[in-house]
Amino acid sequence: MEKSNQKKPKLVFILLYIAFIICFIDRSAISIALSYIGNDFHLDATKLGIVSSAFFFSYSLMQIPGGWLADKFGSKLTVVVAILMWSLFTILTGFAWSLASLLVIRILFGIGEGAYPSASLKQISEEFSFKARSEATSAIISSNYAGAAIAPVIIAPIIASLGWRVAFHLMGILGLIFVVIYYLALRPIRQKRAAAAGTAKRINWKASLLNPVVWQFFLVVLGLSVITKGLDSWMPTYLLRARHINLAGIAWLVPLPSISAGAAALLTGYLMVHFFKQKEKWLIAVSCLLATIFMFGMYKSTSLSNVIIFEVLTYFFKGLAFSGCFALFAQLVTGEAYGSAVGIVNFGGQLAGFLAPIIIGALVEHFNNSYSAAFLFLVICAAFSFVISLTFNAEELQKNQQRVINENK
Repeated sequence: MEKSNQKKPKLVFILLYIAFIICFIDRSAISIALSYIGNDFHLDATKLGIVSSAFFFSYSLMQIPGGWLADKFGSKLTVVVAILMWSLFTILTGFAWSLASLLVIRILFGIGEGAYPSASLKQISEEFSFKARSEATSAIISSNYAGAAIAPVIIAPIIASLGWRVAFHLMGILGLIFVVIYYLALRPIRQKRAAAAGTAKRINWKASLLNPVVWQFFLVVLGLSVITKGLDSWMPTYLLRARHINLAGIAWLVPLPSISAGAAALLTGYLMVHFFKQKEKWLIAVSCLLATIFMFGMYKSTSLSNVIIFEVLTYFFKGLAFSGCFALFAQLVTGEAYGSAVGIVNFGGQLAGFLAPIIIGALVEHFNNSYSAAFLFLVICAAFSFVISLTFNAEELQKNQQRVINENK
């Protein structure tokens, strides 16, 4: 029985990691296909930005409700419904016949996928002990970058040979197959309530909404996410249109920053536990500062090689700061309201996904297809996260940590 319990967290981690990879491949596919969709539907830069942002509009709005659903109905059931919904709408994306239909499908896709991050992070917090929670959380976040790195390797050749519509059909089918595997592996899906109804804890939603620490994390994650959401959405188009590199040529360039950020995410939990214990704020702040510096280097670069080098370094330190936020946050919030609280923080990241593509598209169009203003905007967002990270109160963080430690005793 003990061996089975030891294996369970590992199995949950592996399944959630794979689901995140599929999730990010599905999401990244639109960025890789954006130029081709633009040609088919005759869309300018601003409209392409709206297509990218349509998903993040509903996805961001679902973060807080998604966390509430995970707290209310259980993390596993929420994960199953989320994967099922996003897979169906991934398939439907390939059937879009106009800009309007594409926008509606992507908004519905965002609703389906929006419940997954909070539910999966809550499931990690449920399965892993308090001591292992930070490293498990930062490690699961590395899946985001793994998916973004794998996406162009898988999606670009499919689009080049079979078209963008087939790429969405195939990825949606893969998601449907996976949800069956998840369901069978982790039965029963409906999680048991407290043994007696009278002993069930009431979830204090108001405490999460009014907690200033939660909103500090929200702001740091918002600024950091503008960087990656902006670059993820527009770098393939930038390389195609500004640097005139064909789809086959960018297939190996696009994954490099995500690989760098994924390595950083895997490293974060170890650094936080072994070198920055009770100094977690400084790991986040210094990483934000270095991300700002390297983003500025990318903004000033004129050669393609320098753009790629600085982008890789930006993603590495952004990855440290971003996963550091979630790894630290996992130590600060009590279990019964964790889904809702982390949903608020993740809302910052996904709000960035809605705003960044539109703002960058508008800047590119306003400045006659120049990307300089867009890159400067990303520098400012990185600096914003650095400034907010300095406002973390170390004593307040330690007080929250101690409360959660006492809860887990």
